[in-house]
Formats: sequence, C-alpha cells, structure tokens
Amino acid sequence: MTDLATKNNLAQCLSRVKQQIAEASTTSLHPEPAVELLAVSKKHPAAKIQQLFALGQSRFGENYVQEGVAKVQALAHLAIDWHFIGPLQSNKSRLVAEHFHWLHTLDSLKLARRLNAQRPVDMAPLNILIQVNISQQASKSGISLAQVAALAGAIDTLDNLCLRGLMCIPAPEDESHLRADFLAMHEQFSALQKQYPQLDTLSMGMSADLGLAIECGSTMVRVGSAIFGQRP
Repeated sequence: MTDLATKNNLAQCLSRVKQQIAEASTTSLHPEPAVELLAVSKKHPAAKIQQLFALGQSRFGENYVQEGVAKVQALAHLAIDWHFIGPLQSNKSRLVAEHFHWLHTLDSLKLARRLNAQRPVDMAPLNILIQVNISQQASKSGISLAQVAALAGAIDTLDNLCLRGLMCIPAPEDESHLRADFLAMHEQFSALQKQYPQLDTLSMGMSADLGLAIECGSTMVRVGSAIFGQRP
C-alpha cells in the first residue's frame, strides 16, 4: 500500500471511530460529552503514528516499554501526548518515568514511589491512572475497588505524580455484566472526584465495547485495531 493510500485508509478509520464516539456521547452518564480518543499504536510503525498525527490525532498509547521509548525518541519533534498502557515491571519504571506523559496501569504504592523518585525534575508530574481489576480476573493486573481510596490518597502526596483518574480492562463478558463493571467504575470515579478535584479521566472502553463504555461514563477510550487495522 502506498503512503497516500495508507494515509487515506487511516483517515477513514479515524473518522469512523470519532463518529462512533460522538454518537455514544449523546447518551453518556458523564456531564461533559467530549470523550478523548487514545490511539493504541503498539506493534505499528512510527510512520503510521506520524500520519495520524498529521490528521489531528495527538494522543497515542504504547504497551511495551522498549518499543514505546523508541517511538517517543523517533517522533520527539512532534507534540505527541504519550501514554503507557501496558503492565509495568519495576525494573523498567525509569524508562516510563523519563519518556512518557501518562501511565494508565499503576497498581501499587511501591511502583508509585519508584516513579516519583525517577521522574526528572525538569518534566511535569507524570499523570497517573490507577488500574482497577474490575472483573477480578486472575490474569489481569490491577487492584480491587476497595483498595482504590487508600492508593489514591498515597499517590496524592507524591509531588512528581499527578493522580488523574482510573482505568480498567474488564473481562469480555455479556453486555449486562460488562455494563455492571463499567457502572461500578463510574461510581468509584465520581466518588473520588469529590475528594480530588483534579481527577478528570476514566479510561475504559476499547474497539469492541467503546460505545457501551462511553454510555457508562468513560472519558477516554483506547482504540487500536479499529484505527490501525490488525497488528502486524
């Protein structure tokens, strides 16, 4: 596929996803209808990210530390908002602290303290989302809803981190169970906002379930395949 054909295809896919978001936003529980789109670019080349940036998409999410850092460095000339959305091991936390603007998968105070110590002093605080294991899956990272308040309070004391909200990856259940998980996340998020007014991000919903997630109050959806196509 030529560069022009690739860009045209990306433009069509991006437009289609934005239309889905706009339609779902009309029935959202969240009072502000604007939902942010995070384009998940893992396993896709920097050239595609650059083409999407030219189309107006500025937020990108990466799942793998080394791959993500390589893209951050290759595209440093662009004003991209980089989000790390994959599981983060302690031995790779410094790379995220030094190169990314957001982390979606914080699930322990130990990791929070490491990131706080490793964040360069000349960078703005690292934006943090607490990952909640809302469906209680043994295979997924994240904490329980009951643990959220304590971790949020601890993060709020760390100067080089900025708590912005919550994230979840629910189990691929039937719609009624999925809706219940999303609504539980929204309830917890709303409760936290009363204590921490800076909280503005509820990251939930991906290509297959973004409409339902937005209806249940998501403020950010993470979309990969519906924009980029299948990963190489």
